[in-house]
Amino acid sequence: MDAPSDLVRRLRDRFVETGYTIDGVRERLGDMAASALAREEVVPALRATRDADPLAALIRLWWLGVPVSMAAADLPLQDLIEAGLLVRLGDSVQATVHLQPWDTGTGDPAYVVSDRKVRPGDPSLRPDHVVGAGGASANLAQLGWTAPVGRALDLGTGCGVQVLHLAPRAEDVVATDVNRRALRLARLSWGLSGVTGVEAREGSMYDPVDGERFDLVVSNPPFVIAPEARYTYREAGRRGDEFCRDLVRRTPRHLAQGGHARFLANWLHVKGEDWQDRVGGWLAETGCDGWAVQRDVQDPAEYVELWLRDSAEHGTSAYRERYDEWLGWFESMDVTGVGFGWIALHDSGSLGPLVRVEEMTQPVEPPSGALVEEVLRAARTAHELSDEDLLDARLKPAEGVVEERVGQPGADDPSRIVLRQTSGARRTVTVGTVEAALAGVCDGDLPTRPLLAAIAELTGEDPDAVLRDAPAVLRSLISEGFLRVASPR
Repeated sequence: MDAPSDLVRRLRDRFVETGYTIDGVRERLGDMAASALAREEVVPALRATRDADPLAALIRLWWLGVPVSMAAADLPLQDLIEAGLLVRLGDSVQATVHLQPWDTGTGDPAYVVSDRKVRPGDPSLRPDHVVGAGGASANLAQLGWTAPVGRALDLGTGCGVQVLHLAPRAEDVVATDVNRRALRLARLSWGLSGVTGVEAREGSMYDPVDGERFDLVVSNPPFVIAPEARYTYREAGRRGDEFCRDLVRRTPRHLAQGGHARFLANWLHVKGEDWQDRVGGWLAETGCDGWAVQRDVQDPAEYVELWLRDSAEHGTSAYRERYDEWLGWFESMDVTGVGFGWIALHDSGSLGPLVRVEEMTQPVEPPSGALVEEVLRAARTAHELSDEDLLDARLKPAEGVVEERVGQPGADDPSRIVLRQTSGARRTVTVGTVEAALAGVCDGDLPTRPLLAAIAELTGEDPDAVLRDAPAVLRSLISEGFLRVASPR
């Protein structure tokens, strides 16, 4: 499956000429079929491509995975067959890989090559199956966004999709994977996308880059927590969530000064243990500033069902047995749920590293990677200011913060006051009358202390009590990005 560079170039030229691009496919399929395809439902797309025009043939052959007549394919068929990308079925050909256009946000055509999608009724996945790009890939690409960097590492590159996002803004890119087939398909992805100069290395975890440091490390690792490692793309064969913990712990020795790491991860919720303490402990061991965000949590049954569907095992004879075994394994470890989210590390050089762990289920403004430095900077500011510094600081609302008041129609006072971020992390927080009044009048010109004293007088609150309680509230509002320090004392 190692296609000659000339063949790869000719194939790319044919794709672009025919319109086999993200925009071209969306326009050709229409909204309904494109939306269904995003849900892995192919029937509307098959109906939309029944006409044997060149673009329809490419969509059916490379994306939908159905046989196409040799005449309709209009490709260098013999060369593609010899390269192992097509097989002949009488007067038709069928792709041996899944090859789809991908949106990198640059406007340049890009393509991702992987193993064909497996659906219920298909043969079982091979252990070295190479999964294609999807929602998790897009999420990591958003999280991995940073300013231009020198050296970047895609740890566990799989089909190579993250490299397509790294290449435009990194001087050098190294990609690793334990799966040799993955590296072969990744090279095809890069070649078809016009990406050159990527150094691909085979090996597990950080072994292929021992002793090297990078300005940016990204990884969509094999984080699935399972009783055995059946598929290299998703399971590492470690007990519980030890793989993700080890990944976090080993990363700092591979970060250059000021370097960043951005990962997707799973972690366990264990009976009698706070998951935030568990994941926060991983981060605290690194010596780096760290931010862990839980985007979703599933109970053990939901989790097992998700990954058995992922490998197209729902409805097979082994489904119930594997389901039961997996649940029993979770039960033996007192697992109550599994969290999914992201972990970001920053080698800030600080002698007192900052760790923030939180749950955020709301949509955030893309790219999510742009939030990392902003969130860590705000949390550090709030952490380092003393109570007196907070009271003497000049504060102002962060850009995009709005106030919402909830109450019965005609009521004199609201039952609840909410501050909402309309951009960035898009957090919300319920505040009291004093905090709401402060957010409404602080503009960075006056220190907080006299503003609070004036608010206490207007609201009839005890001024001493307001000043005593304010630092804790202010520290939280600054840390979560609702207020910013215009200038400390």
